[in-house]
Amino acid sequence: MAIARGAGTEIIRSAHFEYVAANQTAQILIFGEQHHIYTVLSISLYNDQGTVGDTNTTLFTYIDGYDCTDGSNAEIFLFRTGTTMAHSTYMYNEKMSFNGHGPTDFAAGAGVDSIAKQNAIADQGGAVQKLMCKKGHNNDLWNISITYIDQNNA
Repeated sequence: MAIARGAGTEIIRSAHFEYVAANQTAQILIFGEQHHIYTVLSISLYNDQGTVGDTNTTLFTYIDGYDCTDGSNAEIFLFRTGTTMAHSTYMYNEKMSFNGHGPTDFAAGAGVDSIAKQNAIADQGGAVQKLMCKKGHNNDLWNISITYIDQNNA
């Protein structure tokens, strides 16, 4: 039986990635959908192949989305693993949420200084937001597992 994903549902999802050395672009972990809220429960990051002697053997995790301070799309960094040697695991178990889309654009510079702007964020009328990661060194190989809650408020 398929998992119900319609309006008003909340489901637990998981995804797994082998972020190989040949892939030198940022890896999308969650591709946001409008009127969805994503709550990340855990991310397991295993460094299967680190670059020997390289202090950049790290992984950065960030939201590619709307910056409520200046009204633009930005990389909002959440954490980095720090130097993680080959065959080591980094666990991220802090809970965090983000919207599937950003707000309808509002004036830069003032930030969230009104109820209207705060509601615009909740209404998700802007561009898609994504949870992403990228390697500190292109030759590294990471295995990534993510578990999250997907709330559909459409």
